[in-house]
Order: sequence, then structure tokens, then C-alpha cells
Amino acid sequence: MNFEITEDQLMIQQTAKEFAETEIAPTAIERDKKAEFPGSIVKKLGELGFMGMMVSPQFDGAGLDTVSYVLAMIELSKVDASIGVIMSVNNSLVCYGLEKWGSDHIKEKYLKPLARGEKLGAFALSEPEAGSDATQQHTTAFRENGNWVINGMKNWITNGTSADYYLVMAQTDKEKAHHGITTFLVEKGTPGFDHGAKEDKLGIRSSDTCSLTFENCKVPDENIVWEVGKGFNFAMNTLNGGRIGIAAQACGIAEGALMAAKGYAKTRKAFGTEIAHHQAIQFKIADMAVKVEAAKLLTLQAAALKDNGKKYLKEAAMAKLYASKVSVECALEAIQIHGGYGYVREYLVERFLRDAKITEIYEGTSEIQRIVIARELLKD
Repeated sequence: MNFEITEDQLMIQQTAKEFAETEIAPTAIERDKKAEFPGSIVKKLGELGFMGMMVSPQFDGAGLDTVSYVLAMIELSKVDASIGVIMSVNNSLVCYGLEKWGSDHIKEKYLKPLARGEKLGAFALSEPEAGSDATQQHTTAFRENGNWVINGMKNWITNGTSADYYLVMAQTDKEKAHHGITTFLVEKGTPGFDHGAKEDKLGIRSSDTCSLTFENCKVPDENIVWEVGKGFNFAMNTLNGGRIGIAAQACGIAEGALMAAKGYAKTRKAFGTEIAHHQAIQFKIADMAVKVEAAKLLTLQAAALKDNGKKYLKEAAMAKLYASKVSVECALEAIQIHGGYGYVREYLVERFLRDAKITEIYEGTSEIQRIVIARELLKD
């Protein structure tokens, strides 16, 4: 197995690292406090090609591989996980699905501006009564005069207030259960479509999350993604790749916490010397480092399998499960190493903990990942 990353991948990683340090870090704390969406930063990411990293140049994307995407996601999320999830949704859940299953019309009209970073996408699957059990879609769509009329509600939608285009899963044939779910592309401003206020969240506060409402919202036939009745398949297949992005986000949070802990341990003195010289602290840092490296390797393995056209469902679930767990554990240890200072905003690490927790919940909870992994293992 080749563990070397290419020069091009190194260049992407370095570009992301420099961008995170110069463009993201200076405003991260303030944006977190104010729950302020980083519009100008997202625009610059688009100019770098980071909002459509894996999209073919044919559709105005950067044409990069999943490994490059993971490396960039880690670097950005080390500094601000809110930026990471905004980028992840646009890349993994929106652009990927449109390129793979969208019609020529959809690719030309919607995918290209999304890949260029001129427009932003959102993925609307979750509902008040359809979280982990995504088969229970209560949002409906029926055909009328050449259009589809959507009614219902979605919640916990990342990029919810800021997106331009929304991929919306709706029940089009209740008798067929999850085989009767269809994916629609809905534009912001479509009559009958609106969003609620931003949720006041524990973490990733610079990323906006809200509910969506549909009241006799009309969408044309040409805005169906894939085909009628394939919405559940679309959502599940798209989420498989999305888990790699969230695993990378979690790796970034964990590594950011490790870096902060190391830096603080080298300067804070106790009992006559820097606390980095105390074995109790050294053990914590060593354990954190092992967990971070293991999480990154799992994530890169899933990315490499995807790039090579191999099955990656189990590996993506493993990466997401483990990396999210590690992000919470490393953030907790970083706070412990900082002592009382870890409990205040000034020292950053409390934000790592608040941001880390959601990685165990969205794009499939840790419990769902265990089900996916077990089912794949027991097929043999």
C-alpha cells in the first residue's frame, strides 16, 4: 500500500493550510460568537476551486481527487470547522450527486455555478420525524399541469439560509414507501418555498442551519434529479461519500485540538517547569496524536477506495465513526491540558469541543454508522 501523497496533493494541502491561517483564523472567534456566515470566505474558496474540488473540469470543477479534498478539509477544519461543513455539503452532498445523477440540463444550469463557487448548495433530507430513519419522509410532491407541487417541512439544513439551490427529497408515491421518494432541485425564491430563522447552536455556529418550508411550491419536471422514485437511493449513495467529508472535518478538529494542547503545554509552567515535561501531560498528548493519525489513515483509506472506483461504504462509515469519536476525545483532553483557560473563548479549545460533538450526529449518527459497518461485515 502506497502511503505517499503526490506533489499535486501536497500543493492542495499547503494552499488550504495557508488560506486557513491567513483568511479564516483572524475572524473565527468573532464569527463563532455572532453566528455570522462567512460569505466572503466562501467566495474566496470558490475562486480557489475548493467548492467544486471533485467536479470534472467539463462542468467547471477543479477535477481533483477525493484524497486532495480530504487533505484540504482537514487543514480548513483545524482552524474553523464551520468552514469545513459549508464546503463539505457543497462538494460531497450537492455537486457530487448532481454530476453523477443529474441531467444535462441540471449540470449545465446548476452544477457549473455550484462548482465555480458562484452559487451555494444545500441538501434537504432530514425532517422533524425523519432523522436517522430517512424512509419516513412526510414532505410530499404531486404532479399537476406539468409541474410537481411540494408541501412539507425540512429541518437541520446546513447552508439553509445562505444556499441558492436545494436538493429536496419528497414522497411522490406513499404506497411504494422509500421506493416512492424523489429528489427535486429547488431554487431559492421559488414561490411557496421559504426558510426559518437560523438555529442557535452549540457549535459550528458560523455555519447556518435552519428549517425549510414548502407550501404548494411548484417545480418543473426538468428539475428532478436522477428519476422519479430514486430519491432514497440518491440520498443514501450521496451520504456515503459525504461521510468521508465529515470524517475529514472531525480529523481537522482533533488535530487542531492537539496542536493547541502542544503549544500550551510548551509555555505553561507548573512545579518549576513547562507542563510539557510532566509525564501526565506527555501521555495525554501521545494518546491524542495516535488517535489523530489513526483517524486520518481511516479517512484517507476511504478516500483512496472511492478514487479507485472500489466499494467504500464500510470504510467511510468506519472513518466517520472513529474520527468523530476522536474529535470529541481530543477536544476534551485539550481543555483538560489548558485547565481553567480551556474553559474560556480566548484559548480556542472550548470551540473545538463544541464543534466536535455534531460530527457524531449529522450525516448519520454514530449509532447508524455501527449498523452500516455491522451489516457490511455480516454479508460475508
